[in-house]
Amino acid sequence: MMTTPFRVAELDHVVLRCADQARALDFYVRILGMHEERRVEPLGLVQLRAGRSLVDLVPAPAGVQVPAVGNVEHFCLAVEAEDMAVVAGALRAQGVEVMGDPAERYGAHGMGPSIYVRDPEGNVVELKQLPRR
Repeated sequence: MMTTPFRVAELDHVVLRCADQARALDFYVRILGMHEERRVEPLGLVQLRAGRSLVDLVPAPAGVQVPAVGNVEHFCLAVEAEDMAVVAGALRAQGVEVMGDPAERYGAHGMGPSIYVRDPEGNVVELKQLPRR
């Protein structure tokens, strides 16, 4: 096995190509409560803060279809919440597609409850409760 002169420390950012960037921005800011950190107008890029990481939204190039199913199965955002069932109910009340009930799943912080939701662009986003301190 080859050794490398580095160690992957964390996920820095995820970039989502959007057919409707304004609708995606509304979902991540208004529904999920993320904060816009910056814009790079020449690229059409909007960067949203997700704890120590970023979720970037870029417009799909003109004439390019955003695939219904891409190469990414889902990505996971760690969330601070008391009860994931309450989170699921609140998201459903906002018209968000919540895929099933909370279940215990393994992630970077060990086992914990999570739910899957679909963003307006069709991406599956796992929301996983951070361990209580």
